[in-house]
Amino acid sequence: MGNKFDEIDEEMTVELELDDGSNVTCAIITILEVEGQDYIVLMPLDENGQNDDGEVWFYRYSENPDDPNEEPELGYIDDDEEYEKVEEAFDEYLDSCEFDELIDAKDADA
Repeated sequence: MGNKFDEIDEEMTVELELDDGSNVTCAIITILEVEGQDYIVLMPLDENGQNDDGEVWFYRYSENPDDPNEEPELGYIDDDEEYEKVEEAFDEYLDSCEFDELIDAKDADA
């Protein structure tokens, strides 16, 4: 399990069209690799660009290696076991972020 990008610009967003036809702007939190498959973690934002409940969405993520300009594809995770593995990888990612912040704060105090 790994994190494809150590840091992603907080301003990176993507527009998703939901099943009901509505659109939601989501902040891209990270892209994780779990068992050789990439997954993207998105945080849905309200009309003010905020997310007050901390909800995140997980999707399978793939890019066309032959055409870097092609839009990446997102896919639903239908399998509960697969979803739980991605959720666990995201928890580990969050733990590593918190650890990095603690280390950075300690270095700043020194």
